[in-house]
Amino acid sequence: MDLGQFLLMRHEMLLTLAAVAVLIAEISTCAKNKTRIIPFTLGIFALVTIIGFIPGEPGTLFGGSYQSSQLTMFMKNILNLAVLIIFLQAEGWLRKEENLDKISEYFILTISTLIGMNFMISAGDFLTFYIGLETATIPIAGLAAFDKYKSESAEAGLKLILSSALSSGILLFGVSMLYGATGSIYFADIATKVEPNALIALGFVFFVSGMGFKISLVPFHFWTADVYEGAPINVTSYLSVVSKGAAAFIFSIVLFTVFKNIVELWKPMIYTMAVCTMTIGNLFAMRQNNIKRFLAFSSVAQAGFILLGILGAGELGMTAIVYFVLVYVFTNLGAFGVVAAIHNASGVETISGYKGLYQTNPKLGLLMTISLFSLAGIPPIAGFFGKFFLFTAAAGSGYYILVLIAVLNATISLYYYLLVIKAIFIEKNEQPIPEFRSSNTMRIALVLCISGVFIIGFASGIFEYIRSISKLFLN
Repeated sequence: MDLGQFLLMRHEMLLTLAAVAVLIAEISTCAKNKTRIIPFTLGIFALVTIIGFIPGEPGTLFGGSYQSSQLTMFMKNILNLAVLIIFLQAEGWLRKEENLDKISEYFILTISTLIGMNFMISAGDFLTFYIGLETATIPIAGLAAFDKYKSESAEAGLKLILSSALSSGILLFGVSMLYGATGSIYFADIATKVEPNALIALGFVFFVSGMGFKISLVPFHFWTADVYEGAPINVTSYLSVVSKGAAAFIFSIVLFTVFKNIVELWKPMIYTMAVCTMTIGNLFAMRQNNIKRFLAFSSVAQAGFILLGILGAGELGMTAIVYFVLVYVFTNLGAFGVVAAIHNASGVETISGYKGLYQTNPKLGLLMTISLFSLAGIPPIAGFFGKFFLFTAAAGSGYYILVLIAVLNATISLYYYLLVIKAIFIEKNEQPIPEFRSSNTMRIALVLCISGVFIIGFASGIFEYIRSISKLFLN
């Protein structure tokens, strides 16, 4: 094995070097200059993100345990880009006095969990997949409990680690059944030996149940709202976008490659979960006043839409999922960026507290409106195209009733998104959120998000590129 082969792992190696660099900066920086770590880390991670987009050759390592392809590299680049935006949004929050002694911890934990997600995406067997999953999960619990002196944050960390431990145990039990039935943990081997029998079916059910916790699929979503509400906003945005996106990527990869020969066995299960996840997520979102719980149930509903792409199966389904997650990154981080900016300036976290926002902060009100319209799938912004391709993938496989249910749910989601927009633009408030100016890094992050929402929707070359690399991956 030469150095060139190790470059197949360049994303993971670069992230590891970035984490080490932050650790060295923490050791070598005195207490009164800790804020210097923030621009240093932003520069390092921006460099890592840019290098990640340099084209690389596909290949495998460690006997097929690690697999790199153009599609997996693109998935990792999406996650890197999302984390870069989150880091930019977190700059003002990290400069607060209560966080000055935890700046490097935030960056190191976030990068560590991203390394685990990258290994999970490139896994060629269930052992590497599980190691990546645990490497990604444990630091997230630390991030959820980041505000250690706030009971809500500590509760969020505890709930996340307990639910993650349970889901990991369930998933691992399912994997053990698959190993018992096929005699292998390698994806390629299992794909040739898997057949519709009772043991395979039971193992698959446990596997999907374990992954359902990670993606917040109904009925495995109960932890989501409480953890999202208790965790710091910048951690909540990471859970909603990066963690969910990575889980959706690996879930679709495993279903399209490992279980492709038993499609008729798992499609009814995914169909039922899609209907329940979209509907229940939307119904609960309508009842929320806390903006983080509101976006939590919104993300549950969005996970239901992702399942339409999985039911589409094949090249178009995979393309639709990756494209939708890319759109979702910019759309949801745009909404969370506005929420973070408002919370940092005023501490407001309720939808009712947003009344009259347009009077004092019209730009933030407009940015939130565009982000929510994109989440709802309103044309001509990118969210519409993301949902359109998911609906097309499902319809292409004959799921017309499911597409109709999805369209109805998209209409329901528009209603509760409009409740927030109504509060911002129409409802009066004697004491609206005072006018304020966000930090420069937050403004850069919001510009990136809003640019992505418009550009990705109209740049058809992005979708065609994703389709071409998905075709190569699946063939």
